[in-house]
Amino acid sequence: YGARRVWRDVLEQDHPCGLHRIERLMREQALRARPRRRGLPKDRGERCAVADNVLERQFQADAPNQKWVADFTYIWTAEGWLYVAAVLDLYSRRIVGWSMQESMTSQLVVDALMMAIWRRGKPVALLHHSDQGSQYTSAHFQQLLREQGITCSMSRAGEVWDNSAMESFFSSMKTERTARKVYRSRQHARADVFDYIERFYNPTRRHSTLGYVSPVQFEQAQQA
Repeated sequence: YGARRVWRDVLEQDHPCGLHRIERLMREQALRARPRRRGLPKDRGERCAVADNVLERQFQADAPNQKWVADFTYIWTAEGWLYVAAVLDLYSRRIVGWSMQESMTSQLVVDALMMAIWRRGKPVALLHHSDQGSQYTSAHFQQLLREQGITCSMSRAGEVWDNSAMESFFSSMKTERTARKVYRSRQHARADVFDYIERFYNPTRRHSTLGYVSPVQFEQAQQA
């Protein structure tokens, strides 16, 4: 956490103070936010079906289940790589679906989307955006989109900013939780990623895009 999120936590606990005071106290205690680190493995799979960029970097949604963005990343463990796929609802920045496995296959991203559909219900008019990874262009994944009536959108080749909202989530997860840990097993990493998503990020983590409330709090406030 950086000074702004710590400041919001302090204010919520009824301790009036200014942001500059928090920054000063953190400096005195040698506390600072972790720097972000990036890096993704190469995807050498064959691309089967590439879609247009329908999303066009419009990362706002007026209601839930209008725009979902998706991607996957990797975490190193003593047993080898663990791949983590996630689906994020742009309305609340909530992670609505995720999956983890030891290989980079189409089933990884299919499982994440199926969890999102199971949690949020069959979509009525939904746009799903991802990069052009072979997992998302696969016949397996594309068939699932057609069966569910979901419109497919994909980033342009080499344009990471076309899916920056999803990149931002994975960057936060690595910076705040996984980057400086050594996992003894994939199961250890799975448990920690689950804890980050379901017990911290969705219900608790303050999101600057949402006015420094968590995704769950944002959705609850909009429903009230």
